[in-house]
Amino acid sequence: MCLSVVSESFARFVALACHDLRTPLATVAGFAHTLQRMDEIVDPAARYIGIMKSAGDQMGELLDALGLVARIEGGRYEAALVEVDTLDLAQAAAGRIEQAEASGSGGTVRVDRDPIETGLAALALCAVRHGGLDRVELTASESTVEIAPIPAAVAPIILAEDLKDLGSAAARRLTEAIGGSFALDGERLVVRLPA
Repeated sequence: MCLSVVSESFARFVALACHDLRTPLATVAGFAHTLQRMDEIVDPAARYIGIMKSAGDQMGELLDALGLVARIEGGRYEAALVEVDTLDLAQAAAGRIEQAEASGSGGTVRVDRDPIETGLAALALCAVRHGGLDRVELTASESTVEIAPIPAAVAPIILAEDLKDLGSAAARRLTEAIGGSFALDGERLVVRLPA
């Protein structure tokens, strides 16, 4: 992935913008959550509130991804590495989106758990969205998590060679920052994590 040379001051600016955008987003999300719990609100208003909450959650994840990449590019990312099982990671990532399921045998890796879990979910969602898929499978084996199928047209997007999906681009940058790698093997994306 080529983000070219990003100046440290620009990376700090992006990180600051992400941080400052979190406050108004938290306000909107908080009110949507409160309204969603009120019994007197019925459809279609209840449905609209659910859509607002979902969109707010998605905006939060995108801000987190952008902020993470800014910290990595600015040399200020400190990974909180913990031992975790790849099957646990795959199951947690698949649990974040409706169109994914996880299987496999797993194995122990050392990763920054929450960002990697979010990144794996983003990769699966990228395959679904850009590939027009109904389902994807995350398969854990030793130090890898494979995501399949990856249609040929989606390959440059999920590899972050064609920057059309922030979540997958951030997932690749994070994986490489902690010593992992991405590779396509036919219609499978193989995400290798540090053991």
